Amino acid sequence: MIKIKNSKEIKKMRRAGKLASQTLDFIESYIKVGVSTGELNKLCHDFILENKAIPAPLNYQGFPASICTSINNIVCHGIPSFKDILKEGDIVNVDITVILDGYHGDTSRTFLVGNVRREVKDLVKRSEQAMYEGIEAIKPGAYLYEVGRAVEKYINKFSYSVVRDYGGHGIGRGFHEDPNVLHYYSFENKIKLREGMTLTVEPMINQSKSYEVITSREDGWTVTTKDGNLSSQFEHTVLVTKDSYEILTKS
Repeated sequence: MIKIKNSKEIKKMRRAGKLASQTLDFIESYIKVGVSTGELNKLCHDFILENKAIPAPLNYQGFPASICTSINNIVCHGIPSFKDILKEGDIVNVDITVILDGYHGDTSRTFLVGNVRREVKDLVKRSEQAMYEGIEAIKPGAYLYEVGRAVEKYINKFSYSVVRDYGGHGIGRGFHEDPNVLHYYSFENKIKLREGMTLTVEPMINQSKSYEVITSREDGWTVTTKDGNLSSQFEHTVLVTKDSYEILTKS
């Protein structure tokens, strides 16, 4: 069941989205060679609590950390650790979700660590653009599958692929609400967008033609590319407005 937010709920979603983006802005300067993802997790955890909010991932279905940190070929749900030290040339996606006054704000960015190869920079830049291509398709009366069509049309220009096993989602009081947001074209997403819907657009782009992924049997969370190639992702929480869209997690 897709939940349509009223004006009071939208105000709360804006506040939650703003804090989520502020958390990413805050942590950016700490992302550098020699820093552990465990340190990034602690910094974000404390920042979120100081702003009278809750880190949504912590203990969500057993997840053991306050943020997700996905390095290089980790597609999503990377678990922060003091043993995982960022190295020159790495890329790392930091995924932040906060709960503020009962509502969720969800956003992520992929950051460059030190000097990164040109082809890797291109992947990161294009994965961010892929997200914006999907967001541009959002407006009341349009079908949700236009988001996936736009992402796929853009990414098909390159030798990349869009991960199919994971996508975006509705969001509000719940961390994951209806509908599922596919980032590739599928008639399964023939859902008409309506004013007041809030959802995430978060395509995961693999640096190869293979979109296949594997979930770790050891921790049950960490998702990696099957072929070992890199993966990059950006995410925004988006509101469907009267005639267009509004990004609630804008930096």
